[in-house]
Amino acid sequence: MKKSDFYYDLPDELIAQQPLSERSASRLLCLDKETDAIEDRQFSDLLALLHKDDLLVLNNTKVIPARLFGHKQSGGKVEILIERVLNDREVLAHMRSSKSPKAGALIELDAGFQCLVLGRVDDLFHLKFQGDEALEDILQCIGHMPLPPYIERADDKNDQTRYQTVFAKQSGAVAAPTAGLHFDTAMIAKIQVKGVAIAFVTLHVASGTFRPVKVENLQEHVMHKEYFEVPEQTVEAVAQAKKRGGRVIAIGTTAMRSLESASRNGRLESECGDTDLFITPGYQFKTVDAMLTNFHLPESTLLMLVSAFAGYERIKKVYQHAIAEKYRFFSYGDAMFIQRHF
Repeated sequence: MKKSDFYYDLPDELIAQQPLSERSASRLLCLDKETDAIEDRQFSDLLALLHKDDLLVLNNTKVIPARLFGHKQSGGKVEILIERVLNDREVLAHMRSSKSPKAGALIELDAGFQCLVLGRVDDLFHLKFQGDEALEDILQCIGHMPLPPYIERADDKNDQTRYQTVFAKQSGAVAAPTAGLHFDTAMIAKIQVKGVAIAFVTLHVASGTFRPVKVENLQEHVMHKEYFEVPEQTVEAVAQAKKRGGRVIAIGTTAMRSLESASRNGRLESECGDTDLFITPGYQFKTVDAMLTNFHLPESTLLMLVSAFAGYERIKKVYQHAIAEKYRFFSYGDAMFIQRHF
């Protein structure tokens, strides 16, 4: 298939610029596996769609305040977006400035912090933070939440909690696993009371998730790499769910990519490392049976993934319906529940 096969026209007013006042107040579009019927529901209705033998797999990554502002010693303004934390002092990052700083340049950040440009790694800058403060402390002091480019406003205090899942634990993401944003603690408690099991993976979402596909031929696209972990206890939880006849339900494309990345040998295994798994129509899913996901950008790798999972024509129909019914799109938008059709 071609990139242009995944284009759709979205009115700007449907791009959610702010989260709803309550996490679980989102709408939920449901696609029936047997009839292809589309139902318009509320996210709270997810509880009724779950069976007691099911397993929900959540991504427990934690978004770091990865956007920093400063200036070069020449006075030119600099914006830094951390892509990956290498250790307690060094990162790989994108930098925006009138002229790219060279190795050895010192960047003056807010509150008197500094970072040194060590060099380049492909299109990223290798930076080392100066001084005795831990990187985590520096980011908490001067970092901004890295809202995606289609949210056309500066981050505010509300984003510090709302652009973060309530189960976030492992720091390292520069974008939220947005399907998980709909869950509040009350919803998770109700799911557990129903007897539905919950397990976790970690995938540190990178800014590459927003990077457009630049080639028409999808076989020529080079997927960005993201760090992921699938622990042994999650492997066991999946095995137990399958044994009792339950479904493995990925909460978001990141949980999906983690599970399928760790299933490349034909069955799920405990694994950690980088994944560049690019899922397009024709992919044979090995572990996941159903998923909850938000609505994704036109021509994005995430839209290609959900099209592979539920079927290209079905997803095309779903998105047409969502636009007509004025669902809210992207990170702070509404969700949909779909099941594997292949």
